[in-house]
Amino acid sequence: MKLRNQLFLAICLFLLVAFSGSFYASLESSREQTLGQLRAHAQDAATALGLTLTTQIDDPAMMELMVSSIFDSGYFSDIRVTHLENRQVLVQRSNPEQIDGVPGWFVNLVDLRPEGGDALITRGWQQVARVEVLSNPQFALAKLWDSTLGSLVWLLLCGLLSAVFGGWLLRRQFRPLDSMVRQAEAISKREFLSLPTLPRTPELKRVVLAMNQMVEKLKTLFAEEAARSEKLLNESYQDSLTGLANRRLLDEQLADQLLVTEQNGDGHLLMLRLNDLAGLNQRLGGQRTDALIRAVGELLKRLTQVPQRRTWLAARNRGGEFSLMAPDLDTEDATRLAAEISATLENLRLTGESDCMPVAHLGIVAFHPGDPASHVLHQLDQALNEARQHPERPWAVLGRSDSAPKLAQQHWHAWLDDALNEGKLQLYFQPVVQCADTHQVLHHKVLARLLDPQGEAIAAGQFLPWIERFGWSARFDLAMLEATLEYLIINRLPLALSLSGSTLRDQAQVQLILDMLESLPELAPLLTLEIDERQLPPPDQLQRLSHSLLDTGYRIGLQHFGGHFSQIGNLTQLGLAYLKIDGAYIRGIDEETDKQLFIEAICRTTHSIDLPLIAERVETQGELETIKALGVHGVMGRLIGQPLPM
Repeated sequence: MKLRNQLFLAICLFLLVAFSGSFYASLESSREQTLGQLRAHAQDAATALGLTLTTQIDDPAMMELMVSSIFDSGYFSDIRVTHLENRQVLVQRSNPEQIDGVPGWFVNLVDLRPEGGDALITRGWQQVARVEVLSNPQFALAKLWDSTLGSLVWLLLCGLLSAVFGGWLLRRQFRPLDSMVRQAEAISKREFLSLPTLPRTPELKRVVLAMNQMVEKLKTLFAEEAARSEKLLNESYQDSLTGLANRRLLDEQLADQLLVTEQNGDGHLLMLRLNDLAGLNQRLGGQRTDALIRAVGELLKRLTQVPQRRTWLAARNRGGEFSLMAPDLDTEDATRLAAEISATLENLRLTGESDCMPVAHLGIVAFHPGDPASHVLHQLDQALNEARQHPERPWAVLGRSDSAPKLAQQHWHAWLDDALNEGKLQLYFQPVVQCADTHQVLHHKVLARLLDPQGEAIAAGQFLPWIERFGWSARFDLAMLEATLEYLIINRLPLALSLSGSTLRDQAQVQLILDMLESLPELAPLLTLEIDERQLPPPDQLQRLSHSLLDTGYRIGLQHFGGHFSQIGNLTQLGLAYLKIDGAYIRGIDEETDKQLFIEAICRTTHSIDLPLIAERVETQGELETIKALGVHGVMGRLIGQPLPM
């Protein structure tokens, strides 16, 4: 029972006891006093009537007149004149015991009996008759009833005022408690909130101070673990001079892109090489050369910060050699990008350098899932050699000569539009299991395939780039969400569904998603919506989005995590259900010690806020055993299970 209800109940019990005690004490006091007054009143009336009747004892009519005149005053219930010798009643007037306006139960409870008095009537010295008078308690009972009602009303009014004041006082005193409850709930949701306002009540003030100290300690521990993990990430995968990825991360991400999976599609790899870096270093000095390298790094970094290019990866291979991996980029856009970068590089030319030679040469090659990484890198070297042979155009693009020609853009547009309009979606499901027990399924990841005009299921990696290009990401996400919810209505199975970053940045589309989720609250425990770490909205917008989604009862997860580990400090405000580590950091983890150290650091960080960690794209038994030993909660990948229609 709530404390407020307990207080109201205590007030009611107190009023009941107080009223009962007051009523009993006043009743006993009033009864004795009233009985004495009734007795004295009856005796006085009997004495006065006896004296009056002494002179009229021989006149019956006058006697009856005198008795009636006294009796009609209403204060008596019975007056009787009785002859002493023969006990004959000479005159008698009486009223039935009827009390108006007073409940019978109150009359029985008070038990106020009539009191009597008597007097003798004489003729000279001879006693002739006796006058007996019984007083009427009706008026006394009515007075007691009115007094009781007045006391009851007063006590009820006091109780009402006490309840209102007590409720207000409790509400005011409970504000720190409510804040502490929200603080504790925030901790359970992996959020760290401190209460800035301390209560004035000393007891509550000590509790709030203790809670704030605990929260600050947790924040400090989490920040230390996050900083340690960020340091390991930077040492392993970041170039110290430019802040770009290093060659190691590029190779791992390229190998990841070349895997034949549901999400991977065609793309292009760009390599930029500064001309005569050693000569520049000798002629101009190390500081100016480093400034040039940093400027090129900033140029490539700006290219990856465009929302539509969040999946791109810019890296510095070594010295003056840079790479840019652009998934989902077609040949036409790659050519345009090479010309844009070349023009921008000319603006970075250092003072005193000859204009006859370009600042850098660029080579761009296409890649496709299933290509060997060595073949892609060999073609990239060929593209660079071709660019050096044409000084008038310091870049070259090599397409795939062995690939079938793609459908024309208008054909993709017509087919995708028809597939989305007709609902030609086919849901595939890939299991996500516990590391400790791979037979225990945590949920199934929902993957999409569209049926082409021939009825063949096309993997998402082939059509998602076109959907992004046509601006239909929100349309596709809504169709996928609707199909998933329809599936859950019939099959109660825990699922996880990804939403694209462009959809999450569109407030109108987000509202449509929220309305759809709020209409089916009973499915909330079964569906987790996943956000790609590479496509996160700005922090403020992301926090509002996460709270809006959590208000519907559905959970949120973050997939492909690891590339921007510095954001982990903001994740404590999102109430995430889990983190999925990008497969690039899992591949070959059983053979690379620094990867194990990095994942172990992430595990410590996430365990400190009770956030489950799931490894993506686990391909070998050695990888599974290693991440299990590191304490990773869940795992998914081809080793666990291929995507299949349910």
